[in-house]
Amino acid sequence: MLNFDVQKNPKQATISIVLLLAVLLVFPFAAAPFGNSWVRIADLALLYIMLAVGLNIVVGFAGLLDLGYIAFYAVGAYMTGLLASPQFATVLESLINMHPAFGEALAAMLGEEIRSNGIHLSVWLIVPLAAALAGLFGALLGAPTLKLRGDYLAIVTLGFGEIIRIFMNNLNDPVNITNGPQGINLIDPIRVFGVNLAGEAGSRATVHIGSFSMPSVNAYYFLFLALTIATVFITSRLQHSRLGRAWVAIREDEIAAKAMGINTRNVKLLAFSMGATFGGVAGAMFASFQGFVSPESFSLTESIAVLAMVVLGGIGHIPGVVLGGALLAALPEILRHVVEPLQMKLFGKVLIESEVLRQLLYGLAMVVIMLTRPAGLWPSPKHEDRPDADSDSKGQSSGVVAA
Repeated sequence: MLNFDVQKNPKQATISIVLLLAVLLVFPFAAAPFGNSWVRIADLALLYIMLAVGLNIVVGFAGLLDLGYIAFYAVGAYMTGLLASPQFATVLESLINMHPAFGEALAAMLGEEIRSNGIHLSVWLIVPLAAALAGLFGALLGAPTLKLRGDYLAIVTLGFGEIIRIFMNNLNDPVNITNGPQGINLIDPIRVFGVNLAGEAGSRATVHIGSFSMPSVNAYYFLFLALTIATVFITSRLQHSRLGRAWVAIREDEIAAKAMGINTRNVKLLAFSMGATFGGVAGAMFASFQGFVSPESFSLTESIAVLAMVVLGGIGHIPGVVLGGALLAALPEILRHVVEPLQMKLFGKVLIESEVLRQLLYGLAMVVIMLTRPAGLWPSPKHEDRPDADSDSKGQSSGVVAA
């Protein structure tokens, strides 16, 4: 029904994009009578879609299995927590206790207010820093794994993700940088042109723009939607660029790509860095949206969930990845609201607790989808880089099937 192939069917793709955009813009107002929880679920789903689209660069385009992608999400979130909350005052206090001269010099350089209030930079200054730092961490992850493939690469990236989480959990001594298992709270909300998206104090989480007002979750929804659209646009342009074709060449046959003159080392590092950049931006948005970050939000389960979004949606196909991200991010929350009421209607009592049955149904849905649709719910169409048969076959000049 929907076709987003701008090159093959530009008219149908334009119509599909306009219809989808209209539905997405109307959604928060249509969901308003049912409470803010559904829009909040959509907010988190959009963040997961950003993560999935970023991971798709590494897994889908370049064919590099990454099980530690959530580490870049954590880097962006913790950088926001450090630079947009009172946490830096705690860091400074620890430094003064350990190294008085250095700590006092730092306090004099940054200003005396830092001692009590910490650093409160605008999130729009933090986002480029978070993206750059996450990209650097992506390169650091990619550098020692350039000669690894398959299961070995998966194990190394898994270890990297766990190292970052454990660091965040234990980096509270001797200098308290991350506040350990307690996490960082009181993170500043996002402001756009001076408008606080969390709502001003006493507004009951309502954002006022002139005479127009809307719930805070709606304001965040439109911001995250804009960022998700920008992420999809950038990755789509990357996919059809010279660099994107180099990624596909490495995914299909790395030895042949190297023989054709592609610098596989640099191209792989770029895949890790660019994918990590989107993770850092999503992490910064998550920290500002939640107002709190802790190591529990960046466990291995989260990495697997994001990878599942890519695989179940359709590896390498951006619309499929978006679909997979939306379904897997929203499905557990929808089941949370449906499981117990449905049992009450059918049996008159709750036989299985909501959390247990929700996880069971979530896992069952993933198993069924992979058995029935192993290529994903919306697999990538065949392009010129994927020959369908031997080019010497009778009646076939190139062996290429059009998308």
